[in-house]
Amino acid sequence: MTRTLTSFHFWRTTLWLIPAIGVYTIVLGTLSIGSSLVGSHGHFAHTCARAWSWLILATTGVRVRVSGFDHLVRGRTYVFVANHQSIYDIPVLFATLPFQLRIIAKESLGHFPFLGWHLSRTGHMLVDRRRPDRASIFSWADRLTADGLSLIVFPEGTRSADGRLGPFKAGSFHLALQAGLPIVPISIIGSRHVMRKGGMTTCPGEVLLVVHEPMIIDQAVSPATGDVRSLAARVREVIRPLVESEADPLA
Repeated sequence: MTRTLTSFHFWRTTLWLIPAIGVYTIVLGTLSIGSSLVGSHGHFAHTCARAWSWLILATTGVRVRVSGFDHLVRGRTYVFVANHQSIYDIPVLFATLPFQLRIIAKESLGHFPFLGWHLSRTGHMLVDRRRPDRASIFSWADRLTADGLSLIVFPEGTRSADGRLGPFKAGSFHLALQAGLPIVPISIIGSRHVMRKGGMTTCPGEVLLVVHEPMIIDQAVSPATGDVRSLAARVREVIRPLVESEADPLA
């Protein structure tokens, strides 16, 4: 029975999902890139990204339940910090969070057709993880507040293969400290069962998004290495229990 289901999901992904997602990416990516020629804020491009995300979730049969929206204020700027289990984490967050979202991504993604072009032209931050440019990170922090943008950060730096959280890289928090923005920890539960790291087969399922209370960073916290590492550890411990236990606070 398990082998039959695995074969079904493989052919479903190969013959239907990948071609459909390819069409979504080309059409909405073209609209997004075209909009960057007449405006640099990327607000319409973000609408395209949300539509792309919603279509992917709907097509693949992925449902998202959310807990904790009442902690957030619409229109406010936040730094959302989440665990990372699957490439589905990005469409889950973009389709669900009603904010103008931008991400920090590795520089090499900027060379991918449509997706990379969208990232590089519509206000997302592409960084070389081997040689991060601290000056550009700090200048980008000013843009967050000026343009009313919120940022998504995956501080593990890679996807978890077994659901356990990896260490949080301290560098991901420099921008939040520089901008003086509230940090919102988010636990993403179940996305690894939709598409596992290293796999291409997608399975229908449910993802739970738990939005924790925003953490207002004390002005006494400085971007010094020790302070940032301590902050990263604190945020990790907010996210970790629900993720690793796969507990459902809505049950």
